[in-house]
Amino acid sequence: MRLNKFLSEAGVCSRREADRLIEKGRVTVDGKKAAQGMQVTEGQVVCVGKKVIESRNDKVVLAVNKPVGIVCTEDMRVKDNIIRFFKYPVRVTYAGRLDKDSEGLLIMTNDGDLINGMMRARYGHEKEYKVTVDRAVTEEFIRQMCKGVRIRDREKGLDAVTRPCRAWMVGKYTFSIILTQGLNRQIRRMCGVLGYKVTRLVRVRIMNIELGALKPGASRRLTRQELEELYERIEESQNVRISREVE
Repeated sequence: MRLNKFLSEAGVCSRREADRLIEKGRVTVDGKKAAQGMQVTEGQVVCVGKKVIESRNDKVVLAVNKPVGIVCTEDMRVKDNIIRFFKYPVRVTYAGRLDKDSEGLLIMTNDGDLINGMMRARYGHEKEYKVTVDRAVTEEFIRQMCKGVRIRDREKGLDAVTRPCRAWMVGKYTFSIILTQGLNRQIRRMCGVLGYKVTRLVRVRIMNIELGALKPGASRRLTRQELEELYERIEESQNVRISREVE
């Protein structure tokens, strides 16, 4: 098996990120620095830094309700990181971030190909949010959100007009929005441009997976039906076939 695929299927990262780790010299095989494109076989010892990476033949895909204050990072130096908070017995990571101040649905898995397919913005996978703001929501506000908002951040090198999207009023200070892209703190930035401040942001759906009644900090395994539809949607968007052997 190619080394980047091994790291991906072990749930370490995507194949692309694996290639970057190999290029930086952070990956070793049997104590020797790994090379791009190399093959690994059963019994060889693969390490990223000092950590030995074990093969995970069984794939795990979970829906998790991330609470406010938890950070989507694998950096263990960050006190409230999602990996330490979740403490799942099998090594899993997140497919798409939520910022520290936001809450709601995360997909966590050890399937690197699934993560890769879900995170590529060009495939336009839907993510739905319920948002509360500090001012009354108006029809004009909803119209502008749907049309697209120009957001800029010199420090982040960001200058973009958001894709047209769907949004609708839910209550006096609450609206729902469906995005097909994931710019950094996108909804908060969009609202800020239009003079609104987000006071609560909950992601309630990713593609066909819904948060439902899942409590903050809790998780559940996806159902077989959810998994089949999720894989089908990703395969259709990429025109590829993904292995579906899920635990």
